[in-house]
Amino acid sequence: MQTTADRMALIRQAHEKFKAKMKVQAKFERDERVVKVAEIDKKFERDERLWNDAPQYANQYYGETYRETTRFDNEWD
Repeated sequence: MQTTADRMALIRQAHEKFKAKMKVQAKFERDERVVKVAEIDKKFERDERLWNDAPQYANQYYGETYRETTRFDNEWD
């Protein structure tokens, strides 16, 4: 038969194991986040250097939609 002290000791042991697991998981997620932020920063720097001209970027990525949208921009008179 288990006593209250025995049950509390088992609960403490399970809690310590759970905390250790959560600590490892949090470290993994933190490391993944740092890697993703670094990748995004590199991509942004690369894109910023390549696309200084907004119309060139729009033309390449949106093509016909961009041209059809801006076709009548100067005909406001």
